[in-house]
Amino acid sequence: MTLRHLKIFVAVCETGSVTAAGEKLYIAQPSVSLAVSELEDFYGLKLFDRISKRMYITESGKRFLQYATHIVSLFDDLESEIKNYDTTGVIRIGASITIGNCLLIQYIKAFKETHPHIKVQAVINNSYSIEQEILNNHLDIGLIEGEVHSTYIKSEAFMDDELVLICGITHHLAKLDEVDIDMLKSEDFVLREKGSAGREIFDGIMAASGIEIVPLWESISTQAILRAVSAGLGMSILPFLLVKDYVERNEIKTLKIKDISLKRKFNIIYHKNKFITQSAQDFMNLCK
Repeated sequence: MTLRHLKIFVAVCETGSVTAAGEKLYIAQPSVSLAVSELEDFYGLKLFDRISKRMYITESGKRFLQYATHIVSLFDDLESEIKNYDTTGVIRIGASITIGNCLLIQYIKAFKETHPHIKVQAVINNSYSIEQEILNNHLDIGLIEGEVHSTYIKSEAFMDDELVLICGITHHLAKLDEVDIDMLKSEDFVLREKGSAGREIFDGIMAASGIEIVPLWESISTQAILRAVSAGLGMSILPFLLVKDYVERNEIKTLKIKDISLKRKFNIIYHKNKFITQSAQDFMNLCK
């Protein structure tokens, strides 16, 4: 098989159809279909189910795509580096909301001091979305909270972190320093959206205790959550790094949950098939 076969396969997966892949690569539709069929014959795999003139990637196809994407990307990187070896390079970094707000700027600033000719492209989103971008090869490195969910991703812890339960200073529980988890059953909550690592941890803790929390509010904005909590609209659980300024200004109160640990790790993640450049490795070492 050739690199051309892999590029065509990746294009079909990205565009969702043989016709669109052909248009993207300026290749006739029959040539695209032939390349996919040749791949299936060569590897003895069914990469797509063809139903009602539509193509649906199979589980074997999804596994094949993880390798094909990175082989194509590595070749593109090779051509770019060799043709432009004396110009600036680029690394693509993704960070979760907490890390993006509290740590990423200082990391990039320190990196630029030692690598002034390397451009850093950054994306800030929830941990699940960053993981998906790593899987799709849209990012080189991710900095996330919590654990990864894919066996294709490698993870290395680089910092300790802790979530905290918070309420407004006029909340009826604000006079306490510690609460039993059962006391939270009847409380209103303002929480991050599903897909955020903190929300995943909190939902898991509640589920383990047989408690289901249906939040009044869900938001991707931690500032919106903090303002809602300080205004007395509900409780929340957020990383201490994001709430400490509010605590110091006596706008919110933190509480411990009896016998529950909310400690966790910040992790550097990257695809196991990804070629990590020296500059990307330097960035990871800086974070550690």
